Amino acid sequence: MAQEPATEQTALTADGCYVALSEAPLDVNAVLGRVRSAQAGANVLFAGSTRDSFDGRPVATLRYASYRPLALRTMLGIADSVRTTHGLVAIAVVHRLGPVPIGEDSILIAVSAPHRQAAWRAGEECLERVKESVEIWKEEVFVPQQEETVGSSGQGESVWRSNRDPQAGAPTVLDAARQHLHSTV
Repeated sequence: MAQEPATEQTALTADGCYVALSEAPLDVNAVLGRVRSAQAGANVLFAGSTRDSFDGRPVATLRYASYRPLALRTMLGIADSVRTTHGLVAIAVVHRLGPVPIGEDSILIAVSAPHRQAAWRAGEECLERVKESVEIWKEEVFVPQQEETVGSSGQGESVWRSNRDPQAGAPTVLDAARQHLHSTV
């Protein structure tokens, strides 16, 4: 008897929390709809979008990759902690994977709370914790410069980074791998 192919889990839920990873464009109304409640006087939505440049270089696109099972569990732990700490009614965190073109959203965080201060603070804290801890990496693909050789994809150089807010000269995933290799030799 043939077995059904295993499907990769894309979302987790817990009391007042929803987290998901998606390869499709993110739906602002659907995510905000997950947290709306008659008990909430404040609904806050953060949308993080792909910008057209980084460190003075034009960006062609971003690509996100993750270790899904662990990333979902980490996201749910963060969402539950933030919900409890700030007394939220609900929280939803959805992160996009794969290519995310310029101007499209890569992360949506929606929170609802009885009052606005808790909602604002919770949204900010959740974003910072997701970027710091969740097992998601991004590849910045740059528009080729005149002096660069265009790769087989027709795009310029690309750099893999952790999902933290990058700074010029910040370590990349490749840097971390090189450091680990040298420390074990």
